[in-house]
Amino acid sequence: MLGLTTIDILLRNWALVTMLSTIAAIALLAMYVIRKYVRISLNIMRTTRPPFARGPLDFERMAGESAVFSAFDGHRLAGLMLRADPSVPRRGLIIFAHEYCSDMHSCARYCRHLHESGYDVFAFDFRGHGQSECPAEYTPRQWVTDREVDDIRGALAYIEDWLDRQSLPRRIGLFGISRGACAAILIAAEDQAVQAIVADGAFSTDTTIEHLMRRWAYIFATVRVLYENHHPAFWRFLRWCMVRCASREFRCKFPSVRKAIARMTPRPIFFIHGEKDSYLPVEQSRLLYALAPQPKHLWIAPSAKHNQAVICHPEIYARLTREFFDEHLWRPTIGEAAVPPVSPREVQATGRSTNQSFSAADSTSGVSGS
Repeated sequence: MLGLTTIDILLRNWALVTMLSTIAAIALLAMYVIRKYVRISLNIMRTTRPPFARGPLDFERMAGESAVFSAFDGHRLAGLMLRADPSVPRRGLIIFAHEYCSDMHSCARYCRHLHESGYDVFAFDFRGHGQSECPAEYTPRQWVTDREVDDIRGALAYIEDWLDRQSLPRRIGLFGISRGACAAILIAAEDQAVQAIVADGAFSTDTTIEHLMRRWAYIFATVRVLYENHHPAFWRFLRWCMVRCASREFRCKFPSVRKAIARMTPRPIFFIHGEKDSYLPVEQSRLLYALAPQPKHLWIAPSAKHNQAVICHPEIYARLTREFFDEHLWRPTIGEAAVPPVSPREVQATGRSTNQSFSAADSTSGVSGS
């Protein structure tokens, strides 16, 4: 009798039953699709490794004073202090944050010209790299996490204390490469001691993963019309799901550089990105540049791949980064010469401008400034 009553109820309310069944089917299908996308994106986070621009020994190391300090969460990290030549007027201190699978000695490739110009340079090894220890439960990946932020937070605290002990002013700049650039932006968003940032190859994990999911969707989406016509809200929800799942699996947090830079108080920042970067599309730096407060600059290095701007255009790279820190970090004292103005000839040669935007075809380098 109960079974007949149930059937009778279903028959009397067939429209409602049909609607609820349809909603349930759509929800189950959506969950199935999202699980497939998330599983693939987690595989990307597990296995995708950035290309190496050059071998790790393509530069001559710089000698300095070894340092040992603690990350914010207490893990032991190794550093290297490169004191500027005392015969050169001191201009400030720059903390160098290396890229994934590199180490502190790579600062020689990017910062030698700054050191020779009078900047102290402090480079350090992120956990799991070089001489720094790494907790057993953590595996470093190319995606910046809260652990790398703890590392650079510890480096910044160490340098602030070092400057105080040396009775030197806190003129601190950050110079980060790829994942190191992401960590630099994240710490600058919370610490006012950072006065200028150079970010070479920066990206935001959430938007980069979304790009990779869109790029590789055809591998697991059998119906082409579906993966080509997902609503943007679907991808935003998917990347949110992915980040949450990745945080649980890898037991760490993946902070959003995109959100951090949007809330960062005005700080001079100089973005650099290779025009031919096939690993991280140039749109990643363009997105961060658009979100960053003034003053900001963007250089798209012609023909350069990932982290190769310094290799493809060494003289321009040195000139632009030195001028940026000279303008925003160095404060000449009485008797010191200020940075000479850039002549039209030099603008044409370097692409340096604060009022114009150049494309890669317009000059040797393209710089947008404001």
